[in-house]
Amino acid sequence: MSSEISRTENRLTLRPTSRGKIVGRSEPLQHLFGSVDRVARANCTVLVTGESGTGKETVVAALHDASARRDAPLVTLNCGAIPEALLESELFGHAKGAFTGAHAARQGRVAAAEGGTLFLDEIGELPLGLQVKLLRLLQQKEYSMVGDSRTLRCNVRIVAATNRDLEAEVRAGRFREDLYYRLNVVHLHIPPLRERPEDVRALLLHFFRSFRDELGRDDLEGFSPEATRLLESYPWPGNVRELENLVERCMLLTIGPEIGENDLPESIRTGAARAGGPESERQVLPALGIDLRAAVEEFESSLIRQALARTNGNKNRAAQLLGLNRTTLVEMVKRKKIAC
Repeated sequence: MSSEISRTENRLTLRPTSRGKIVGRSEPLQHLFGSVDRVARANCTVLVTGESGTGKETVVAALHDASARRDAPLVTLNCGAIPEALLESELFGHAKGAFTGAHAARQGRVAAAEGGTLFLDEIGELPLGLQVKLLRLLQQKEYSMVGDSRTLRCNVRIVAATNRDLEAEVRAGRFREDLYYRLNVVHLHIPPLRERPEDVRALLLHFFRSFRDELGRDDLEGFSPEATRLLESYPWPGNVRELENLVERCMLLTIGPEIGENDLPESIRTGAARAGGPESERQVLPALGIDLRAAVEEFESSLIRQALARTNGNKNRAAQLLGLNRTTLVEMVKRKKIAC
């Protein structure tokens, strides 16, 4: 089995980047590789979209690594991970005394990325007030530090990423239309894993090999054929990140020598069973009957787990996916004791 893993691994398409490897041989992924190489030669702004867990950061790294800016920094700012009050300072820097606690001047991410690439992740979370200032940066290559009226020039390439539908955000008035068009000069979309199931086996083998060395599990031979087929039929709402976490979990807990179907979490087996096979087969009433309330509860729990995985634990967005109020979702999560 180990020799089979090595042979298969050698046939994989691996795109190394400074932020990890992109793995897969599917046609959509190969098309994406080609687009990255063509766009990398230009200095235009790029918008990368895709569901949570699809690997947007590695695609941005591939874009930077293939560009003429590769020897300069690739600097990341997650617009959804920093409090709004601090976000402007993180982006543009601040002068000494600009606000309470600003005991010294501090450069922002724009200055840190000088000559290179500034990656604005979760751009859909950027407040409207800052969107105006980002537009100025894009149009004029100018900005000002917080608490400083001087105008600074910069030479950075802006790449933004989001798992939101920015066109819908524009229609809702939460995102500026002019900024959207300025960001969306070139659009690179990463397809979700469920749309390229032929990459699942490659990813399983890649992560298995990585974790085998990291965890010291030389006693494990790989995933059994039955487990592999089941994982290929699972819809992967959390995409590549979910698959990577699954491989690590299985390799930590499995006795071995193979990771079999029974070593997979119940939620994975249930999700794969629902996804594989005709609708009529999945809804047949068992001959001995069924506990309807328990079945409905399990179905609800599965959908909630998928929504939370797809939104990386963001309860507001998960509630939107499920058509629920946030408070209702929070109550259901507590009642069902679902880990977030």
